[in-house]
Amino acid sequence: MKIILIFTGKTTEKYLIEPINTYLARIKNYIPIELVVTRDFHLQSFSEKELLKKTEADEILKRIESNDFIVLLDENGKELTSTEFAQFITSQTNRNTRRLVFIVGGAYGFSPIMYQRANMVLSLSRMTFTHQMVRLILVEQLYRACTILRGEPYHHE
Repeated sequence: MKIILIFTGKTTEKYLIEPINTYLARIKNYIPIELVVTRDFHLQSFSEKELLKKTEADEILKRIESNDFIVLLDENGKELTSTEFAQFITSQTNRNTRRLVFIVGGAYGFSPIMYQRANMVLSLSRMTFTHQMVRLILVEQLYRACTILRGEPYHHE
């Protein structure tokens, strides 16, 4: 299985770039992972948020395959503990999922078409984070899941 991360727009906050790259490098020691960054669109070039979200969705949909297992990161999604998240990764491996795709959308969330395509909607917390911070939290949780699955001492319960 390969994990694909799709981020809408580049990570612009400098304090997030280095730790994201550090966790991505660590994850590669456990499982193949690829980061895909789509074009960034800004609201001032669109008359309304729904059109912006639809345009972002079109960019994302170009990058996914028909048999991908799609996980949208959304504050209203299902919450998992870190251990449950690790078990989810294992279950996808056991189901012979070829590509497990995690998608972090833009600042205004996702178009309805993305929710229709998603296999799962996941929340990292009941709190709201910036879409840029979610990127770091996601890669840290992916790394944590890898260490949990290997029985390594990074995660403490």
